[in-house]
Amino acid sequence: MINYLSRFLHRLRFRTKITLGMTLMLVFCGLGVGLILSSMSSNALLEEGRKRGMAITSSLAYRLVEPILAMDFLQMKNLIDNVDHQYDDVIYIFLTDAGANILSHTFTGGFPTDLLQVNADFNKTQPILLSTEKGLVYDFNVRVSLGDKYLGSVRLGLSRKDIDAQIHRQRLTSLFSTMGVVGLGIVLALWFARTVTFRLNRLRESVEEVVRGNLDVHAGFSLEKYCWELMDCNRHDCPAYGDVQRRCWYLAGTLCPNCGDKEYPFKMENCRQCSVFKHNFGDEIQDLAEAFDAMAVTVKKHIEELTEQGKTIARQQGLLKTIMNVTPDFITLQDKDLNYTFAGKAFCDYFKLDEAEIVGKTDADIFTRKQAEINVKESRQILETGIPLAKEITFKRARDQKWFHVLKVPVYDQDGSIIGLLLTARDISMLKKFQEQLIQSQKMEDLGRLAGGVAHEINTPLGIILGYTQLLMDDIEDEEILEGMQIIEKQTKVCRKIVADLLGFSRNSQAVSETVDVNESILQVVRLVEHAFFMNRIKIVCTLDEHIPPLCGDQERLKQVWLNLLNNAADVIGQDGAIHVQSRFLAEERKLEVSIADTGKGIAPEHLGRIFDPFFTTKQVGKGTGLGLSVSFGIIKDHGGTISALSPIPAKYLTADFVRGEKCGPGAVFVIVLPLDGPGDKNGKDDKLNETLP
Repeated sequence: MINYLSRFLHRLRFRTKITLGMTLMLVFCGLGVGLILSSMSSNALLEEGRKRGMAITSSLAYRLVEPILAMDFLQMKNLIDNVDHQYDDVIYIFLTDAGANILSHTFTGGFPTDLLQVNADFNKTQPILLSTEKGLVYDFNVRVSLGDKYLGSVRLGLSRKDIDAQIHRQRLTSLFSTMGVVGLGIVLALWFARTVTFRLNRLRESVEEVVRGNLDVHAGFSLEKYCWELMDCNRHDCPAYGDVQRRCWYLAGTLCPNCGDKEYPFKMENCRQCSVFKHNFGDEIQDLAEAFDAMAVTVKKHIEELTEQGKTIARQQGLLKTIMNVTPDFITLQDKDLNYTFAGKAFCDYFKLDEAEIVGKTDADIFTRKQAEINVKESRQILETGIPLAKEITFKRARDQKWFHVLKVPVYDQDGSIIGLLLTARDISMLKKFQEQLIQSQKMEDLGRLAGGVAHEINTPLGIILGYTQLLMDDIEDEEILEGMQIIEKQTKVCRKIVADLLGFSRNSQAVSETVDVNESILQVVRLVEHAFFMNRIKIVCTLDEHIPPLCGDQERLKQVWLNLLNNAADVIGQDGAIHVQSRFLAEERKLEVSIADTGKGIAPEHLGRIFDPFFTTKQVGKGTGLGLSVSFGIIKDHGGTISALSPIPAKYLTADFVRGEKCGPGAVFVIVLPLDGPGDKNGKDDKLNETLP
């Protein structure tokens, strides 16, 4: 009962507000229209009074021309008195000559001379309003003239009392008329409010129920007859049969022959011609209420479908997350701003972080600064171009090293726009080990067949050369010849060591660690070959950094690298060319860089990726075995460095001393980067991600 009274009072207040609002609107509108009409009528009456006074004054001025010319004062007086007696609202009249002298007037108590100073300018708009003892007076000043000759002026004072009385009566009439119209409007508003607000209030209550989550509402009114009663239809399988909340034209799939299989509102063109529609279709409010009921039922159906779909999606999401967490691959998802939105369990476990600690973070929060810059650069390029990236990287830590195959692909939305980046990384460490074992086995298989022949065919002649050289050294007393023989002895030993290195390559031997002066080792090799190169008009230009500190490595094996690269450069040039040897100290990275550039024909793009493979050569048969660069690659790798080839030569590896002739080719440069501390991490730091080329 209390709830019912509360709802009743609430509806009553609602209706009262509507009624009061409509009443005030009618009152304000009525009063506004009345005031506007009253103002217009008042202005019209005032204008009519001014025109009447001007007409009287102008007529009198015209009749006074002849008496002024004749100076007939009696006639002047008679004309002025006649006008004064003829009109009750005329307060005064007086006549002046051209010199502003009073010729005649109607004042009985003496002429007020102050009037001569008022309204004396003919250029001002006539009349002017004066405030006198007898109330407001319009003062008219009209010239008396004959042609262009000015004879004088007539001044007439017209009382505004009668005009104000007429305006007052008109305003009262307008007020009563307006109040009558407003009263009638209020009555109509009350009737309209009682009729309309009840239905609107019912619709409002239905809306409140929907807001509370109750979609089983019925805002429309029950009909006298429904469609199955009007059509005498017993089709129980029709969607409209028994549905008292929605009209049949709001439903799809009804069995009415005029509806077809169309849905609302596409079926309305046919439904408007139906007798059921014509019988049950109400006014706009009823149509709104029925449409609201249909909307509520439809929304309820859609919510049920969405709820079921949400449960299905939740199950699929849980299954997908389980799969991603179970897989050993690294899986991450980043948005367009490269913020992590998902990280798989394997990724989190490797970096010893929870998913909540990764989501929302960037690469700079997880990786080292250098690696984060590399990741961001790659990711930005993928987001801009849409081209996926596949590469192999190593994860180096203090105790282990893992290889991963990384795939970064862009993620698209339904519009085809890139919205993020998906990264997957698979552990291929075991595959790499098998690959290295396979390569090593292949090398052993290939080089094993050559090792015996090399040892027999090369070591035997070298041993004979070395033996005879040492015998000759005992019998030679000439210092110059003895020095040459010592060089032969030394280089023969170098050759024997090269053969030993070849055998060591097949056995994957380790480098000997010692202090190496890189510049000195380069100069020793240059002095060895420059004479032979000079015979073919090949010039060697050395630009060596004097500030390079000593290197920890194997000096003889490094000299073998310099010798191999110089010989390759000379073979490519043939005759007439130059070789530029340059060394630089990379202080920030604690590394040194050695580059050997030549003016030869360069390296074809399709060969750049294979030149370090064992037994790969572009030389003619019998002029190369394809082991020089492969051995050099292994020596540099054993020293913890990298060796790469570039063709044509970038500008930074060319100096002013490096003169290139007209017949020179694009050339090639081999760049060797070696760490000062030798192979391995001497600081024992645990880098999260240190990427190297495979």
